[in-house]
Amino acid sequence: MKTWKTINGLTVTRVLSGRCNCFCVGNGTNFILVDTGQAGAWPKLRKNLEALGVRKENLAALVLTHGHFDHAENAARVKREFGTVLIAHANDAGCIAKGDCPLCGGTVLPTRILMNLAGERIRRRFRYEPVVPDIEVGESHDLGPLGFRAYVIHTPGHSAGSMCVIVDGEIALTGDAMFGIFPGSIFPPFADDVPRMVRSWKTLLAAGCRLYLPAHGTANRRELVARQYEKYARRYLSREE
Repeated sequence: MKTWKTINGLTVTRVLSGRCNCFCVGNGTNFILVDTGQAGAWPKLRKNLEALGVRKENLAALVLTHGHFDHAENAARVKREFGTVLIAHANDAGCIAKGDCPLCGGTVLPTRILMNLAGERIRRRFRYEPVVPDIEVGESHDLGPLGFRAYVIHTPGHSAGSMCVIVDGEIALTGDAMFGIFPGSIFPPFADDVPRMVRSWKTLLAAGCRLYLPAHGTANRRELVARQYEKYARRYLSREE
């Protein structure tokens, strides 16, 4: 497990990697889990949480960056086993409560073809155990009352209910608002609304973070995010802004 630390001592540990990166934020006593991965990853997630020292009494919350299956399939199990609070955006809360979130569209030709031909079959195949969020986020939600210098912000575009977690003003846990798979690029192969997603990059830059940890791929530095924002803002936003 890889861990990053902020200047004030908060830790961010990647507790799952591969198909979907999941992270645990720690303050020295308690933890917040961000995303849960797919059902098949549950044994590894459970083992890594135990190794990190996460227990029922110190998991303060579970945050879902959005309700797609690869992020939320273990959410009901985490909530049940740890008795923790589930936080999700209001736009995705209803789908999460049904275990059935519509998949987003493709942003490039191959993924557009895939989703047009097979998107509905994929969605039906990857329904998951439903779970009702305890807190539905609007534009932002402060995690300070849980003992963390952190907050959640709405960053739509990949999906209507996409959110990111800003840790100590330094590290952003971005879900699928950006990817880290393709060298020199943060552009996801899937999104519902590309211009809205690019505007969300501007929101993330305004948060002042130096490091952006996506759910797919490796970390993105601020300089890369800024360059990508400028590139895609010219392409998608220049006529509007």
